[in-house]
Order: sequence, then structure tokens, then C-alpha cells
Amino acid sequence: MSTKDVLKNIRVKNNLTQDEMAEKLCVTRQAVSRWENGDSTPNIETLKQISIVFDVSINTLLGSPRKLICQCCGMPLDDDSVISRETDNSFNEDYCKWCYTDGQFVYKNIDELLNFLVSHMSNDNFTPEQARAYFSEQLPKLKHWK
Repeated sequence: MSTKDVLKNIRVKNNLTQDEMAEKLCVTRQAVSRWENGDSTPNIETLKQISIVFDVSINTLLGSPRKLICQCCGMPLDDDSVISRETDNSFNEDYCKWCYTDGQFVYKNIDELLNFLVSHMSNDNFTPEQARAYFSEQLPKLKHWK
């Protein structure tokens, strides 16, 4: 979905007119109209404000151009509901909410995460040994563990 469509959907979902959305964001109605027509895109400060006011990640606002994955465990961050948040409630698009909570990392070291993943990801088709080998190779490639 493009930025213009995302912005219009946010406005409609919140039952706002362009005037009302403009007032919430301290911009003109014409600016909102230009965004929704695709004639312009909000600047980065306005995107941050929209993210906060409407509780949506900047990646989502931009039409999800980046395929986000947690830089701690490797889980896809396909939905804003799994993206971690900072203590001020802003999104942290680098981590999932299970690895980074309340401004702190949950796993103190890679072995702690590895043990958790092996115990929860192994099954009849993916043995604990296979899971350990796979995650032992993948985790060190992620930003948090480099």
C-alpha cells in the first residue's frame, strides 16, 4: 500500500475529515489533501508526529518499503503489533516486543536466546539439534549480536 493510501486509511479509520486530521497534526487541510492525492509526502518530523498520534510505525506509514526483522531473534516484523516500543511508547523498528521490552533487552546473552528458541521452535520436523545448528548460524548475523 502506498503512503497516500495509508494516510487516507488512517484518517477514515479514525472518522476524521481532512480538516480534523490537519488540526491534530498542526498542518493545513491542503497538506493533508496533497498527501492523500500523492502530490507530496509528509516530512520526517510530521511522519514521526503521525506515528505517535495514530500509533502506527513509520515503516507502515511509508507503505512498508522495508521488510523488517527483529535484529535480536530474526523474527519477521510484519505487523506493528509485534514491533517493540521505547519507554516513551514510540516504535523501535529494530526489534520485536518479545526481545526488547520497556527499553531493555530481554535476553542477556546469545546462549539464553538460543536455548529459548531451541525449546520453542523444535518439533517433529525440526529437531532440537537442527534448531540449535540453524539458530547458532543465523543469530550472529543480526545487528544485536554482531
